[in-house]
Amino acid sequence: MAIGACILDADGLRLTPQEKSFFRAADPFGFILFARNIECRDQVRALCAELREAVGRDCLITIDQEGGRVQRLRSPLARDWLPPLEHVARAGAQAARAMYLRYRLIAQELHALGIDSNCAPVGDLASDATHPFLKNRCYGDRVDRVIALARAVAEAHLDGGVLPVLKHIPGHGRATADSHKDLPRVAASLAALQAEDFAVFTALNDLPVGMTAHLVYAALDPLPATISPEVMAMIRRDIGFDGLMMTDDISMKALSGTPAQSAASARQAGCDLVLYCNASLEDRQAVAEASGAMDAAGLARAEAALMRRQNPKPLDTEATEAELTALMGGKVYV
Repeated sequence: MAIGACILDADGLRLTPQEKSFFRAADPFGFILFARNIECRDQVRALCAELREAVGRDCLITIDQEGGRVQRLRSPLARDWLPPLEHVARAGAQAARAMYLRYRLIAQELHALGIDSNCAPVGDLASDATHPFLKNRCYGDRVDRVIALARAVAEAHLDGGVLPVLKHIPGHGRATADSHKDLPRVAASLAALQAEDFAVFTALNDLPVGMTAHLVYAALDPLPATISPEVMAMIRRDIGFDGLMMTDDISMKALSGTPAQSAASARQAGCDLVLYCNASLEDRQAVAEASGAMDAAGLARAEAALMRRQNPKPLDTEATEAELTALMGGKVYV
């Protein structure tokens, strides 16, 4: 059976009969969880099992668990983390180690619940102009530093048995608008983008999964990157990213047209997977149909990504927390 080229979500704490039937027929590549899907450990494990049973395979289940404002799991199921930019600032010269330890603990929390992917690290460069919706989710404003920190975050996930999703390729930091609400437009020259924003992702182009950015890069194309064949080709050719590429959520207002139209455009542009969240069952069905089945190249990238799932390496949780607390000067959690 062909695997659907989409990642979808569920309405609640357990699947409805209608969702089970739909997911069985559409066979999406994977799923994403939100706070509305989370109540307690046993419930989350049961929901993950239901999702995998619906598609009949050990599919990817991801989540947004960056810490700070963007984390779907919270106490008592998970630690309540500082925003990443604050975490990095507090750790100072030890930031790479502190970020590794932070996300190694996050990976442990996720894996224990049956969640085997996380939408992190964030490779976007922060600046004074970066929109507040993103800025404190970033790791810094220097290319070399962001590369080192994002690499530490990715390795922490992989060591914890969780696939990292690198975002937002090819760089969202110059956006002065919130892409959840508007379409940001970046006027920087191609030379500036290549030297800074794109350079981060070039250095991380070996990571297994990436997520697009919904913004216009005027130096490349008047279309948003997610639906731009020119930008997607540049990501593959110049940035050299050959991992599994998923869109950012196509329900975001940065994209115009119907979700089904955006899904079809993203697939035609070269995205392997369409991420679609927070919609009615009917709209999810329309997007699944418009996304179609994964092609041979996408399936090969998916297989390579899933091969990097592994059993977590041993972790002494108490020692890890103690080391992190020492690195952070005692301030680790909110």
